[in-house]
Amino acid sequence: MASQFGLLLRQWRQRAGLSQEALAQRAAVGIRTVRGLETGERTDPRMGTVRALADALELTGAERSELFAAAGRHEPVVVAEPVRFDPLAEAVETLKVAVEARWRREEEQGQIHDPVPLPVRWDAAPETLRDSWLNIGGEAALDGRLDQVVEVYRRVGSRRLVVLGRAGSGKTVLTTRFVLDLLGAQDLRDPVPVIFSLGSWHPDRVGLRDWMAEQLTRDHPFLGAPGPSGGTLAAALVDAQRVLPVLDGFDEIAAGLHRPALNALNTTTLPLLLTSRVDEYRDAVAGTDVLTSAAAVVLADLTCDDLADYLPRTTRKAGPGGNVWKPVLDEVRNGGVLAEVLTTPLMVALARRIYSDTPDHDPAELLTFGTADEIERHLLGSFVPAVYGADAEQVRPWLGHLALHLNRLGTHDIAWWQVGTSSRRRASIIGLAVGVAVGVTDLVVEAVMVGALIIRGLLFASMIGLATGVVFGLAHWYVARTAPLEPVRTRLRLRGRFGRRVWLRGLLGLGFGGAVGAAYGVVRAVAFWLVTPLYEMTSGVLVDVGVFALVFGLGAGVVFGLVAALESPLDVRSAGSPDDLIEANRRHVLRLVSLFVPVFAVFVTMATGAVAFGLTALRFEVVWSPITALNLGLVGGVGGGLAYVLSLTAWGQWVVFARVWLPLTGRLPWRLPAFLDDAYRRGVLRRAGAVYQFRHARLQDHFARLR
Repeated sequence: MASQFGLLLRQWRQRAGLSQEALAQRAAVGIRTVRGLETGERTDPRMGTVRALADALELTGAERSELFAAAGRHEPVVVAEPVRFDPLAEAVETLKVAVEARWRREEEQGQIHDPVPLPVRWDAAPETLRDSWLNIGGEAALDGRLDQVVEVYRRVGSRRLVVLGRAGSGKTVLTTRFVLDLLGAQDLRDPVPVIFSLGSWHPDRVGLRDWMAEQLTRDHPFLGAPGPSGGTLAAALVDAQRVLPVLDGFDEIAAGLHRPALNALNTTTLPLLLTSRVDEYRDAVAGTDVLTSAAAVVLADLTCDDLADYLPRTTRKAGPGGNVWKPVLDEVRNGGVLAEVLTTPLMVALARRIYSDTPDHDPAELLTFGTADEIERHLLGSFVPAVYGADAEQVRPWLGHLALHLNRLGTHDIAWWQVGTSSRRRASIIGLAVGVAVGVTDLVVEAVMVGALIIRGLLFASMIGLATGVVFGLAHWYVARTAPLEPVRTRLRLRGRFGRRVWLRGLLGLGFGGAVGAAYGVVRAVAFWLVTPLYEMTSGVLVDVGVFALVFGLGAGVVFGLVAALESPLDVRSAGSPDDLIEANRRHVLRLVSLFVPVFAVFVTMATGAVAFGLTALRFEVVWSPITALNLGLVGGVGGGLAYVLSLTAWGQWVVFARVWLPLTGRLPWRLPAFLDDAYRRGVLRRAGAVYQFRHARLQDHFARLR
């Protein structure tokens, strides 16, 4: 018969919606214990068991007392110190979940476990590539295999490990497995392992910690929220060492920066894991020093036994003796040129994709090539036809343009906000887009609001489009040179605070709007003079320039300041994938324009009315009407909003280049996001947070050479 304790336990377990197994797991007790207590078979639970069950059921104070009394126990009252709120704790937990989900998905997408992982092994690196054991923290055995990567890392006293290997030797596979295994085994106090692709780091421009904070904010927008010490949450996590940097691709840092990068790494004491090709790291060490306090390992080549255990499992095609890969494996055993090629996971994965996953492709074709270089070029060149089939000829130029674009920028990140930025004519293209958008806006608004004559309307629209295109094209050129356009990581909210940032943004709007207004005044005066020869050019220009510079400047200042007051960081639920970040920026920009247009239109209507009244009082001849003023406000609001979006926001730049110009010139497809996502699903690209990358740097180099 169940005891009072058992009845209470069952009642509160059912209230919590837990099975006996779930409660046992949550309380870290045996299932037999829970079952025995509920049935009355066990009537004398230990104090620790009662406390664990009460904690697992999240009982209130009164309920805990009742449960302990039913067990014949009395829970000692412990006067605990007040719990201090850790503002980084929630960010850490959210980051853990996001990182684990991201890299587990990437591992599945890369078919790492299909059908089994390729064996990745390593040996201790030569002494010249590691620091002394005294600095590392005690000598340790470093040899190991993929499923031991966390264990080997923890043997290193300094928690600083360098992983070296040839191109395609499995460094990326190792970093992914390291992150997932560490997250699965880590203590709550351990830092979150985060993979950073070092190819975008310029150590001469930005320090390691600042760069890491920028990358975290890019991939996880919620970390752009204010941190406890005034900076961002991302910066606070880095400074507090709540993030364990997994620095992938030291060799991918721009040429000439490897030694400065190693010097910068040596100024830190951060625990880290660093990957690199052997030659680039050895050269950097020769010019500076080894990574301070770091042990080092070198990835080993795949063996013939590894291939014999893996390749036949990847296909059901019949061959000699039931194994279509037998001729290839025999050649590898005999030490032919194939033995030089099929020693890295990259080349084996390409061979598997081309011959095991594709019908009517016989791997014996590899025996027809005479040199290792020919085989590698064949595998790289056959990858896209194997993946895309009949569409390969269509997509190859698009992939080639992306690869060449990345090489020009000196990066491996296909960032949507950088598409088109490698063009030498980018400012001209932006200016053309702005000019067309503003000219069409003016033509439509003039025709609807005031019924302007066709000739005069076309003339004025062309002139204002030309002037605005030049102004905003130059503005884009200047901004892109000083601070490249990046995605916004804020949203608009109804409540904001007015501070120094708001006033600075307001002054920026005042200056910028004044310049645009002055240009508008000149164009308007010239247009009137061309259509009406009796128009007083000198006084007309001075009045128009002064009026429109004042009105447009004040209007833009009000809007810029209002936007700054309403901006707040993106919330935690905002995802950092490329498509999600594009969508977040699109929504932000559209909300910005929907705020900009009515505020600017109403302000200009009222301000021009006030100016007209003042000029009339000063005996100036002024022609003004509410309809004309509203028309001017709408043209300025809609046209100015479009010009700002297209030239001075990352999303507008994306629209101009990725959705219009590059597809129009045949260099990229019209539906670029769908194309990138499809290439990712086919395994041509991989995803690293908010950016895509080619599956391997060698594929990027291969496609770049095709252009």
